[in-house]
Amino acid sequence: MKAAAFARHGGPEVLELMDLATPVAGPGQVRVRVRFAGVQPIDCAVRAGWAPPGVTPRLPTIPGNEFAGVVDQVGDEVDGVGGIDGVDGVDGGGHGVAVGAEVLGFGQLGAYAEYLVVPAGQVTAKPAGMSWEVAGGFSGGAQTAHIALRELGVGRDDTVLIHAAAGGVGTVAVQLAVRAGSTVIGTAGAANHDYLRSLGAIPVAYGDGLVERVQAIAPAGVDAVLDGAGGDALTTSLALVADRSRILTLVEHGRAGELGIRVTPNLRSAARLAELADLQAHGALHINVRRVVPLADAAEAHRELETRHGRGKIVLAVSSG
Repeated sequence: MKAAAFARHGGPEVLELMDLATPVAGPGQVRVRVRFAGVQPIDCAVRAGWAPPGVTPRLPTIPGNEFAGVVDQVGDEVDGVGGIDGVDGVDGGGHGVAVGAEVLGFGQLGAYAEYLVVPAGQVTAKPAGMSWEVAGGFSGGAQTAHIALRELGVGRDDTVLIHAAAGGVGTVAVQLAVRAGSTVIGTAGAANHDYLRSLGAIPVAYGDGLVERVQAIAPAGVDAVLDGAGGDALTTSLALVADRSRILTLVEHGRAGELGIRVTPNLRSAARLAELADLQAHGALHINVRRVVPLADAAEAHRELETRHGRGKIVLAVSSG
């Protein structure tokens, strides 16, 4: 199979199109012929040498943990009606999985490839109203935003500050927080301010004076912060929230412990993904795919993502069906 992979750690240039062995679904697993895969900051970290907790990648390594495609092989112990025997259905609703099913899902690694094997409980049915491009880049940002806001206890009448609010996670977090009844302040470059307003957020610029700009909107400070930017943005957040347990960072894991702030736990599930996908398919959650990149150009996708500019998701076009 064709895959965008790397045989050594380094910059985007180490990503190459390779011919690798096609995986086979084992017990409790399904194999998906991937159509689209999302590109995320965590993929760049993996390429540079970081490994997900509990995972020891072998070289060559195929990055990518969100995808959409068609099930083409089902392993033993997958009943084809309700998911894995004795376990709820793959979309959290008992609809199960079978060869030919159109799905979106999540894993640890391996999505930048024509074929991917994952546990059957990590895929859910792709709604008919969801495009393939959106589906391929949906799981990571949507589930991360949902989990983070739940961890922060964000709800009605809260004022929430979201850093990198125009990014893949940020845009979903803005919409979910607004939907929950919160007032949302979002940091972003000036070019994305009108877009954030369209999602229901109050935009503010990065840089010097951020604390004062936020306090002009929320004189008493904010109730919670979701940090997708790190660096100075996270540091200034400490001056705006009374309770540090209501600050969560997506990027500064190394500083979280010393600062007494939260990181996102791994609570991804097919049921959560199905709930969020249904919202998107019915028009309640807007996902902006800013660029679709061929699998062979995965290195270019990483270069663009690492500029930290742009609005919404970058996805890889992996195969045609």
